[in-house]
Amino acid sequence: MAEVFGEELREQFAQARQALAAARTVGDDAGAQAYGGRMSALRRIAVRHGIELPHAPEEDEGGN
Repeated sequence: MAEVFGEELREQFAQARQALAAARTVGDDAGAQAYGGRMSALRRIAVRHGIELPHAPEEDEGGN
């Protein structure tokens, strides 16, 4: 069960990462902020459950 949860979390993180990149590409600052926030929330969940989600600093909320 824990492995399924970890895989789902990694999948959601990857989707948010792609959406963040797309928002930044088109200059959608509000979208970039929202997806950055989503990634931050997913990282907090991962930390609580001992799941590693490597990320780059520019992916953080407000890291435009």
